[in-house]
Amino acid sequence: MFAHNLLKTARAKHFNLKSFHTSIVTSFDVELTQVRYSNLKRGKYSSITDKHISFFESILSKSRVLTDAADVESYNVDWLKTVRGASKAVLKPKTTEEVSAILRYCNENVLAVCPQGGNTGLVGGSVPVFDEIVLSTALMNEVISINKTSGVLVCQAGCILENLEAKVAEQGLMMPLDLGAKGSCHIGGNISTNAGGIRLLRYGSLHGSVLGVEAVKADGTVVDCLSTLKKDNTGYHLKHLFLGSEGTLGVVTKAAIQCPPKPQAVNVAFLALDSFENVLATFRLARSCLGEILSSFEFMDCDSLMAAVTRLKLQCPVPEDTPFSLLIETSGGNSEHDEAKLSLFLDEATNKGYINDGTLASEPSRIKNLWDLREGITQSLSCDGYVYKYDISLPIEHFYDIVDIMKERLKGTPYIKCCGYGHVGDGNLHLNITAPSFDRNLLNLIEPFVYEWTSKHRGSVSAEHGIGFKKTGVVHFSKSGEALKLMAQIKAIMDPKGILNPYKVLPGDPH
Repeated sequence: MFAHNLLKTARAKHFNLKSFHTSIVTSFDVELTQVRYSNLKRGKYSSITDKHISFFESILSKSRVLTDAADVESYNVDWLKTVRGASKAVLKPKTTEEVSAILRYCNENVLAVCPQGGNTGLVGGSVPVFDEIVLSTALMNEVISINKTSGVLVCQAGCILENLEAKVAEQGLMMPLDLGAKGSCHIGGNISTNAGGIRLLRYGSLHGSVLGVEAVKADGTVVDCLSTLKKDNTGYHLKHLFLGSEGTLGVVTKAAIQCPPKPQAVNVAFLALDSFENVLATFRLARSCLGEILSSFEFMDCDSLMAAVTRLKLQCPVPEDTPFSLLIETSGGNSEHDEAKLSLFLDEATNKGYINDGTLASEPSRIKNLWDLREGITQSLSCDGYVYKYDISLPIEHFYDIVDIMKERLKGTPYIKCCGYGHVGDGNLHLNITAPSFDRNLLNLIEPFVYEWTSKHRGSVSAEHGIGFKKTGVVHFSKSGEALKLMAQIKAIMDPKGILNPYKVLPGDPH
């Protein structure tokens, strides 16, 4: 049996990630994107005037048109505080019809628009680059229907993921998507970026879970692809144009999502390992032993885990010098069956020498405490100052190599941490390098090297966070010239004036 002396009680107190302040830096302290990236040129868009504001107020009311600098500023800055736009207006529609009227007017007047959900993105895709109008979906938060029999949720794009999770749970369902930012991210933003998260191993990507969407094109045309059918083989799957397009082809306003049944039994194992080779061996064993109940397989190196432990003031469930840790979650319909499979897996992993310490949890409060450690890493690293973040996919045999390579490459520089964590189950590594502040020389050592190395090993420069603003210059490492040309042609058809989220996703002149 799994050695009882390896198990520790998780005494970590409950911590609300939504209340965690990542930095004392204020929005106004962040350098303007157009200054930091001085090679950028503003597209040939109109500048917003009082006349434009009056029109927006006529369809939204004054309370939903923000123009005061203090009110607008938080919409201009990403939550990592690494990019900052100069928008002078934020529009907050409540309905698809209002979004349609706004975009029709903006298209006619060549006003650039930046769609924004919960603004939790990590690549600068959800904030303006120059003075684009921010179109916030925050008030589009209606749950339209939940079909308990089919498991289909229909909702507006501004619904917060955590709120949707609670709502569908009332019907015995769960969201197929789970993210560390679930307390503030919007489902429309999740869809627009094709967010991955910790449940992708079990439930797949949003390309499979999203049955249909309603979206508004740049000219105000409403595209109704809001199918709730699992099977709908009627020509082109137009919904996929909007999944992952980051608001550059249209603004998603509603979605139909397939929600799986809520599991009746959930178990979490938090394990300590001495080498990354043992991480891979444990993954192979978990897939073989746990099979259909394996729902998450999350990996953290020592620096990643200890950042969360230190900043969140939580007890570490494994020895603090543990080189690598795993958080493995199982979910199923029979607790005895699941616990038996998990026990056999842990016994074999221990006997083979793959793992050397760990803790188990089946109570909801203890499970949440362990997940808080994993989900708090991103915010905890931000406390070091500035974070250079790289969300990449790699073949599993090269998954961690880049972390060691970057540590060697950055010797003698002012970096604080170089660490990796992520989703071993789908080959998604989050490489993070922290420093006291933004340093151009340090950036030049990291980029484009990290992207070139990733491309050389047949990886992807963006696994789940999208391209946004920060990766437009490196998307060619993962997309061929022919593919990029086709993407540009689709953009030209859908948004010929280029008003939707310019400077994002596609390289080159936005207009």
